[in-house]
Amino acid sequence: MTTTHHLPPEAATEGLDDATAARIEELIEEEEGAQNRFSGWLGYGATMLALAMSLFHLWAAWDIVPTTTLRYVHVGFALVLGFVLFPVLRRFRNRLMPWDVALAAAAVYCIYYLIAGGDDLQDRYIFPEPMDIVVGWMLIALVLEAARRTTGPVMPAVAIAFLLYGFFGNHLPAPWQHQGYDSERLIPHLTITLEGIFGTAVDVSATLIILFTIYGAILQNSGAGKFFVDFSFAATGGKAASAGRTVVLSSFLLGGPSGSGVATTVTLGTVAWPMMKKVGYRADDAGGLLAAGGLGAIISPPVLGAAAFLIAEYLKIGYLDVLKMAVIPTILYYASLLFMVELDQKRIRAERGGIDIVEGMTVEPIPALVRRYGFHFSSLIAIIIFMVWGYSATLSVLYAMIVAVVLSFIRPEQALWPKRLIETLASGAIQAVGIAATCASAGIIVGVITLTGLGLKFSDIAIQAAGGSVVVTALYTALIVWVIGLAVPVTASYIICAVVAAPALMKLGVPDYAAHMFVFYYAVLSEVSPPTALSPFAAAAITGAGPYRTTLQAWKYTLPAFLLPFVFVTDPEGVGLLLNFTPSMTWIDVAWQTLLAAGGLAALAAAAQGYGRRMMAVWERFALAVAGLLMIFPALIEHFAADLLPYPHWIGVALAIGLLALQRPRPA
Repeated sequence: MTTTHHLPPEAATEGLDDATAARIEELIEEEEGAQNRFSGWLGYGATMLALAMSLFHLWAAWDIVPTTTLRYVHVGFALVLGFVLFPVLRRFRNRLMPWDVALAAAAVYCIYYLIAGGDDLQDRYIFPEPMDIVVGWMLIALVLEAARRTTGPVMPAVAIAFLLYGFFGNHLPAPWQHQGYDSERLIPHLTITLEGIFGTAVDVSATLIILFTIYGAILQNSGAGKFFVDFSFAATGGKAASAGRTVVLSSFLLGGPSGSGVATTVTLGTVAWPMMKKVGYRADDAGGLLAAGGLGAIISPPVLGAAAFLIAEYLKIGYLDVLKMAVIPTILYYASLLFMVELDQKRIRAERGGIDIVEGMTVEPIPALVRRYGFHFSSLIAIIIFMVWGYSATLSVLYAMIVAVVLSFIRPEQALWPKRLIETLASGAIQAVGIAATCASAGIIVGVITLTGLGLKFSDIAIQAAGGSVVVTALYTALIVWVIGLAVPVTASYIICAVVAAPALMKLGVPDYAAHMFVFYYAVLSEVSPPTALSPFAAAAITGAGPYRTTLQAWKYTLPAFLLPFVFVTDPEGVGLLLNFTPSMTWIDVAWQTLLAAGGLAALAAAAQGYGRRMMAVWERFALAVAGLLMIFPALIEHFAADLLPYPHWIGVALAIGLLALQRPRPA
């Protein structure tokens, strides 16, 4: 999966034995591509190229750069760095081969052709010249190859399938059939207009995502990541559930400097697994919790994942509005994890005796830690403050970078002196290459969808199949987003489903922002879903558990919280969880919705863990799961059994309270 920004493999695997580190690095490379590590003049040249990309985008954040130029240059930098830094095959790693140079040169030529063509090129895309078609085909091939090198073969394969649909869809039966397009119509649409490769996804990648990857690199290289983990250990150390609580708190704080599910999982796992093992966690349980914590890094303000920037662009709203919508769902996600870890500790104590204090662990006092390194919180807070003051998201993160660089000099060992700053800026640009290639490839898919009208056709098909029901359409949409997410990264999954699946919900009266947030959360769920469940697989490599058992445990920890998005789209007042209001709603309604959701998540957490006030029988777990569903997702019952259960949420509350009241601890 691709997210906002990543830790380099060597940083993420620090402290592991060689075999485990090699396995983890291999998993990270499945997500980010096998990267060359050049030395000497070649390494210096690659660093300067990446630095140039960073400086260009920092300048574009400060000054006005024409939209087409910015998008063209962004893709050009990504293509050149993709061919220079990511080998065609793993066996050619750490060598710059002649074909890499040829492909990089071809990318430079294509981008030069597009920029030099100017308005004349834009004006003639309906009646293109032969060379326009040739350059267009070259660009598509280069984008697909760059995506293959940086993110694997699935994304370009999906893009090629959509290209084939664009060319030969006229031979398909209704309702999938369209009029059919030839190269003169399809290729310029994808490569010259702002509807294909250089569409909304690349715009967001060029204006926001790369700035946050640079910002993440600055935080990481100035020591913020280590401080957030140390702070979490200090804040939770010495308590019965400190191991689980530490993972939950650390994953939230690491969302800023990491933003990657895999990298966050690995960073936490290297430190937390020994403590979790000592407390009594089984290897697969620990791995599942670590993966769930890593997933939280993608959905946590103030950064969120790359798809969150796309939500703002698609809906034409401010990024601060997206952050506002994410606040309550994020709180409830972590509340669900906390319910789980509290029950974990009770279950472990009941099963194996447990211990209250992690022996042999030294924890630095919080006041001393904050006094020395607390300045790392400043730049995260600064982003929000600048946006509240009315600055754009691009300027806000730019100023937050300046704050982070200046404050790094408070601690001499973490100061970003020129050499270290150059390496940091280059690292930030390199981490954006895979995202840019993904967004460009997704642009091919979206361009075909918009030209052929597939999105509208798909919406009609989904609504008809669901019989016009919002609940059933939401279930279909969740399944579609999840399945697509199994094949492509989170960002690409959201981009595709935003134009294919979200319109079906909106046609049935669901607010556009609720539909897009629903799609976003289900795209993120693919991060812990096999066969591409990289976060659980990485956690399994650390704990030594089986990867698929660990994945099932990750589902246990994350699944209750992922029922929450159904409230956004099936309950008219459910938008209160996104801090939006219908005309008749008040803050009391928002509080009630939040309270119901929290109670439902607590019930589902207990059902998933098999432990409430004591170990539960199977029927008790089932009944408590039903109670949780009634509280979180009453529309499901109202749709299928409205006459039998007229007030499902109240029945859920009563059922949960009754079950817990009956659970008197059994005598030993």
